[in-house]
Amino acid sequence: MRGAMKPSIVHCIKLLMLLVLGGVTMHVPDEDVVASLGALRLDGHFSFDDAQGAARDFGNRCSLLPAAVLHPASVSDIAATVRRVFLLGRHSPLTVAARGHGHSLLGQSQAAGGIVVKMESLAAGATAVRVHGGPSPHVEVPGGELWINVLHETLKHGLAPRSWTDYLHLTVGGTLSNAGVSGQAFRHGPQVSNVNQLEIVTGRGDVVTCSHEENSDLFYAALGGLGQFGIITRARIALEPAPKMVRWIRVLYSDFETFTEDQEMLITAEKTFDYIEGFVIINRTGILNNWRSSFKPQDPVQASQFQSDGRVLYCLEMTKNFNHDEAGIMEQEVGALLSRLRYISSTLFYTDVTYLEFLDRVHTSELKLRAQGLWEVPHPWLNLLIPRSTIHKFAREVFGKILKDSNNGPILLYPVNRTKWDNRTSVVIPDEEIFYLVGFLSSAPSASGHGSVQHAMNLNNQIVDFCEKNGIGMKQYLAPYTTQQQWKAHFGARWETFERRKHTYDPLAILAPGQRIFTKASLPMSL
Repeated sequence: MRGAMKPSIVHCIKLLMLLVLGGVTMHVPDEDVVASLGALRLDGHFSFDDAQGAARDFGNRCSLLPAAVLHPASVSDIAATVRRVFLLGRHSPLTVAARGHGHSLLGQSQAAGGIVVKMESLAAGATAVRVHGGPSPHVEVPGGELWINVLHETLKHGLAPRSWTDYLHLTVGGTLSNAGVSGQAFRHGPQVSNVNQLEIVTGRGDVVTCSHEENSDLFYAALGGLGQFGIITRARIALEPAPKMVRWIRVLYSDFETFTEDQEMLITAEKTFDYIEGFVIINRTGILNNWRSSFKPQDPVQASQFQSDGRVLYCLEMTKNFNHDEAGIMEQEVGALLSRLRYISSTLFYTDVTYLEFLDRVHTSELKLRAQGLWEVPHPWLNLLIPRSTIHKFAREVFGKILKDSNNGPILLYPVNRTKWDNRTSVVIPDEEIFYLVGFLSSAPSASGHGSVQHAMNLNNQIVDFCEKNGIGMKQYLAPYTTQQQWKAHFGARWETFERRKHTYDPLAILAPGQRIFTKASLPMSL
C-alpha cells in the first residue's frame, strides 16, 4: 500500500545532531530537499534514525553519515528516489549509494549526506528467488539477496550457480558490481562472467532490462562497474547441476616455484579439480595441528613428524565434487591428479563434506570469530591481481622481505585464466593469459602495535610501492583509490570507455559516491 511520509523538523534536528556528534563534515541537505524526498509515494519508506548503521561497513575504517536510508519494497521505490535526486539537479548535494550486506572495505557503499538504499529490504519483499530448469537452467534473484539464500533455494532443485565468492553472506548486486572471485574462477570465470541478464536503475531513475543482446552497453558497464552506472535490482544467473558431496584436500609446499607450477598445471589441464586456491603461511607453527579437527592426514605418522620450523609454506587447496554413487570414481580421479603434484608427501590432508558445507565454510569461521569479538574489527585488506610473468619477483620481495611475520589474516594466492573473464565488462585485469589473485586479508583488533590498522597499512603501502616502482604490472581488486587520477591510472586505456558510460547512464554522478571516482562537479551536464 502506498503512502506519503513527510519528515518532521525533529528528523532534521536528529540528522544534524548525528553529524555533529559523529565528527563528520559534509553538505547537509536543507529541510525542503529532505521534505521533497519524504513526499514521494513509496511502497517502502525512508528512515532518518538509522544513519549510524548505514555509515558502517566490514572495513570498519570509514564512517560517512547519510541524510536518509531508503528501505525499498519495490524496484519502483528505488527508481522514484533516484529520479527525484536527478531532477533536483547538479546543485543538490544528494547522492545515492546501494548498500547490500555492508561488506565494502572503505566506505564504498556509503553516501555522505546522501541516501543509502538498503538493498536487503528489496530482497525481503514480494520479489522472490525464482529457479528455472530446462536445457539452460538459471535463477532470477533480487540484487539485494544474499548468495547463501540463492544457494539454499537452487539446491532444492538440484542446481547451483557455477562461480562463487569464498564468502556467501554477500549480496548478488554487491559482488556483480565488483567481479566475484573464488576457486572456481579458473574454469568458469568470475561471477560477472556467469550472468545472463540484469535489471538496473540508472542514474536518471530509469529501470532498464539488459543482457548480452539487449542494451548490452549498460549490461557490460554494470558488471564490475563499481555501482557507477546503475543499481542492480535483479539478476539472472546461470546454473549447473549441483553435486551432493565434496572431497576437500590440502597439501603443503616449501618451494614457491614448484607451488605455482603445480597450480598452473592444474588450472590449464582438461581433467582437473573443481576448485583450486592457494594460500601463504608465514611463521605459523602447528599449522597441521589446526587442521586435525576436521581434516584427516593420509599418513598420520608422517604428518605428526612434520615441522614447519618457522618457514614460509604454501598451501594448495583443492576440491573434487561427487555424488555418493560416484565415490569410487572420485577416488581414482583424485589419486591420478595428486600423483602429478610435487607437494611435501607428509602434508596431504583431506575430508569429505557436503557441497553446502564447503561453500559456506567461511561463515563457520565467522561464527567463531564473532564469539571471540574478533569479527567487527577494522579490516585493512589489500587485494592484488599480479601477472604470471612477475609473480616470482613479487613473492621474493613480499614473502621474503616485507612480511617478516603473519599479518593477522589469511594470505590468498592462486592463478586464474584470463580467457574466462569477459573483457567487455568494466573489470580491469592484467594483460596476460594467466594472472594471480593475491589477497592480504588482515584484521586489526589492536589499537597499536603488530595488530593495529597502522601496522597493516604500513605493510600494504610497502607492497604497493614495491609493485609500482618495479614494474610488477599489478591491478588492485576492490581498489581503495581516493582520487580520480588514481582511477584513471587504474583503468588505463579503458578510462575513456568508463567515463563515456558514466556520462551516458549517470550524467550527474549521483550513484556510488563512496567509490570516489566522480563527483557531481567533475562531470559536465549532458542531459
